[in-house]
Amino acid sequence: MASSSTSLLCSLLFFFVLLVFPANAQNGVPLSLKKDPKTRQYYTTITMGSNRSPINVIIDIGGPYLWFSCNDYKSNTYAPIPCGSPKCELAKGIGCYGCNLPKRPGCTNDTCAASPYNPFTNMLVSQGFYEDSFHPAGRLAPLPRYIFSCMDKDYLEGLASGTTGMLGLGRTDISLHKQVAGVFGFADKFSVCFPSSSSSLGFGKLLVGGIVFTESTIATKTTPLVVNPVSTYPIFVEGERSDEYFIGVKSIRVAGETVSVKDSYFAIDKNGVGGTKISSLQNFTALHNSIYKPFARAFVKAAANMKIKSAAAVAPFRACFKSETITRTAAGALVPDIDFVLPGNDVYWRISGANAMVEVDRKTSCLAFVDGGSEPRSSIVIGGHQMEENFLEFDLVNSQLKFSSSLLVQNKTCSNVIV
Repeated sequence: MASSSTSLLCSLLFFFVLLVFPANAQNGVPLSLKKDPKTRQYYTTITMGSNRSPINVIIDIGGPYLWFSCNDYKSNTYAPIPCGSPKCELAKGIGCYGCNLPKRPGCTNDTCAASPYNPFTNMLVSQGFYEDSFHPAGRLAPLPRYIFSCMDKDYLEGLASGTTGMLGLGRTDISLHKQVAGVFGFADKFSVCFPSSSSSLGFGKLLVGGIVFTESTIATKTTPLVVNPVSTYPIFVEGERSDEYFIGVKSIRVAGETVSVKDSYFAIDKNGVGGTKISSLQNFTALHNSIYKPFARAFVKAAANMKIKSAAAVAPFRACFKSETITRTAAGALVPDIDFVLPGNDVYWRISGANAMVEVDRKTSCLAFVDGGSEPRSSIVIGGHQMEENFLEFDLVNSQLKFSSSLLVQNKTCSNVIV
C-alpha cells in the first residue's frame, strides 16, 4: 500500500495537471498518466459512482471500453443495462448475462452481455454492461450514465500493481472519448503524451475532447488513420471492423537510407492481416520478422559508421551496443535516426534518441525494437517506448493522427509542456 506521503505527492501532481490545463477546463476532460516501473504500463485514476470511488486503470489506446474489478465496488447510482435495450445495442452487447450469486455490482441477471478481455493473460470473461456516474476532473459535471463492464478480481493477472481495470480509447460508441463527446458536446478526439519516467515527479497527460497542443507550441505532422476492415478483438461478429488504430507506414528509413522490405508487409490484406497498429500495451515496437531483420542490420551498420560498438544481445533485444561508445544528449542516445515514412509530402514519424534505445544495464544499450515473429496479425505494432514524450492527437472527426515525434528534441517533456 502506498505511504501517506506518496499519496499526498500524487494528489499534488494531479492538482498541478489541472493547473496546466486551465484554458481547457471546459474544452476537454484532463487525466494525469503515470508509468509503472515493473510492467512499463501506463495508467490513470478515474472516479466513479455515488461514493466517488478512485479506480486505477491501464490505458488501452485501442480498447473498446472501460472495465474494472467490481468486487468491492459500492455505489447507489450503479445500474445494470438490460439485454435488448437501446444502450445494449449501442454497446454491441449480444445476448444476456446472468449470475447465480448474491446480487451486487457485476453480478445481476437479465443484463446486457459483455466480454471484457485481459490481453496480458489472453483471457476473455463472460460479464455484463453496467452504467454509473463518471466524475471528470475540474469543474465539469459528472457523466450520469457512463457505460462500462466489470471483471472479477481473480482475473487481473498481468495488470500493474495497484490497478484494477483498463480504460479503452478505441473506435467504439462507448469508449471514453465517445461518451464524453456525446454528453458535453466536445469534438470526438483525444490527445495523449506518455511519460518516460516512472518516478513520482514524472507524469504524462490524456485530454479527451478539446485542444491539447497547437502548432505554435509543438511542431507536429498529420497522417490519416487507416481502418482495418476486420476486427482484431478476440470475439467479434463477421463484418465488424477493428476498433484499434492503424496508420499507413509505407517504408522505414535508417540514417536516411530506405530499408529494403516488400511493400506487401506494410499493407492490410482482405483478412485484416498486416499494416501498422498503435498500441499502448506493447512495451517496445514489434516488427514482422521479414521487416525486423533488414531493419536491424541497417541500424547496426549505421551505428558502426558512428563508431558505436556492438555488444552481446540481451533478450528480448537482438541488436545491442556498448554504452560507453554512445554519445549522450538531452534527447537521449546519439544514434542513427529511424523514420517511419507515411503518406504525403515529406511526412514521417522520426524515432530517435531515447525512443530508439533502451539501457538494459550500466554497460549495455539496445535497439528498442523486437522481432514480432513470422506470422503476426499486424506487421508493425508501435509500442509505448516509441511513443514516450511524444504528443499524439487521435482525431476521430477527421480520421487523422497528429504527432510530434520526441519532445526532448524540442527541450520539452510531457510533464512540463503547458498547452
